[in-house]
Amino acid sequence: MNKKLYIPLILFLGLTIAFFVQLQRNAQGQDPKALESALIGKSVPINKLQDLNDDQKLYDKSLFQQGKPLLINVWATWCPTCYAEHKYLNKLAKKGITIIGIDYKDQTDKAQKWLKDLGNPYQVTIKDEKGALGLDLGVYGAPETFIVDGQGIIQYRHTGDINEKVWQETLAPIYNKLTELK
Repeated sequence: MNKKLYIPLILFLGLTIAFFVQLQRNAQGQDPKALESALIGKSVPINKLQDLNDDQKLYDKSLFQQGKPLLINVWATWCPTCYAEHKYLNKLAKKGITIIGIDYKDQTDKAQKWLKDLGNPYQVTIKDEKGALGLDLGVYGAPETFIVDGQGIIQYRHTGDINEKVWQETLAPIYNKLTELK
């Protein structure tokens, strides 16, 4: 009997198992948007961190070591989902949530206009035109958000937009727990 006939069956079984595992994860309440990250429990990787509005202004690891938790939000003007989440980020900033923005693979002038027109929720915005910092963070695309504790250690990674539901159900409990620990 020809062994090539078994290849479709094996592929079908493999896909069925992968589908079943994903369904089990969802049934157990695991967030399918929560990506594993090799950086959980590690410091934010530090590159040459350049301010979006001032090429002469550079940041080091102390930017992420503020003694209180913060969010790192990776965004871009070319990202429609980033546009959708921007209004909610402005609300979070008004509530006192510290947000550091990383303008990812974008044009500086477009990013500056975006923040001027839509409001600026970021305490600091880092320019990442070539995506080097995003690569170090393991970013798949924008938007992605990291929760960082007061010592600059990444505690959680979220892909996709932040909205009221995501904040209340997923991110706020983690953020608030870190706030209580400080």
